[in-house]
Amino acid sequence: MRPPANTGSKAGAQTFALRYVRTPLTIAVDSDTVVAVDAIERLLPAFAQSRVAAACGFVLPQRVRSVWERGRYVEYLFAFTFYKQVQEYYGKPLISSGCFSMYRTAILRAQGGWSNRTMAEDMDLTWSLYRAGYEVRFVPKAVCYPIEPRTFRFMRTQLQRWSHGFVQNVKLHWRDVLAVPYLRSAVAVAFWDATVAAALYLVALPVLALVLASPWVLLGYVIDAPAVLVPVLAGAAPRREVGRALASVPAFFLLRTVNAVFFLRAVCAELLLGRPLRHYKKGH
Repeated sequence: MRPPANTGSKAGAQTFALRYVRTPLTIAVDSDTVVAVDAIERLLPAFAQSRVAAACGFVLPQRVRSVWERGRYVEYLFAFTFYKQVQEYYGKPLISSGCFSMYRTAILRAQGGWSNRTMAEDMDLTWSLYRAGYEVRFVPKAVCYPIEPRTFRFMRTQLQRWSHGFVQNVKLHWRDVLAVPYLRSAVAVAFWDATVAAALYLVALPVLALVLASPWVLLGYVIDAPAVLVPVLAGAAPRREVGRALASVPAFFLLRTVNAVFFLRAVCAELLLGRPLRHYKKGH
């Protein structure tokens, strides 16, 4: 199936295909993503509840070789073992992952499919579903494996799209987010991370180290390593990947620093300079 012309975005391509779906449930899977043999089966029970409009699973990189893939591997282990589990406990996953999610077709159509008004169509759709009063579920045993950027050039493109997409969604949905108790807290923490924490991480620590003439201050970059390691190892152990996880931890701290740069740039561009990102570029 091909649209008559390039839609210009992933959201446009998926929405074009949605008109041909004839089943009660719709699955969105990125072309570079492989799903576990039982992943779809494990998502299905979530839809036994009529208010559930979407469900997503656990995401792990398909390849873990380069420093960027290793950083993303630890980032995903941490996020999906800790953050996503907490979000599911409160019934408000922050995002139904765009690489692999299942939707109730009628509700998806009622939302107009995937919108291209932001660079993060999966987050936009998730928050729109919450606004409409629907629920989203996270099923950790439904695992998928996307190909992650292996070079900085590809990672840069992906991080630019993700960071701008997050800020765009905050601008678009902030009033609706404030009305959803746990979601507003999760978004507030994420936005704090992307702004104040990122500024402290990139500017305050090195300045303090210079002012105090103490390199020990730079330990602040890794002071939370034990808190990161616990969920990472908890996620890696059942997969017998503890060695791989430990070897990849340094790459995570590198990726986190790069993440902070891109999120700060996105906040400045979108909120202060009025220069929104509008052109969709695939990260890999």
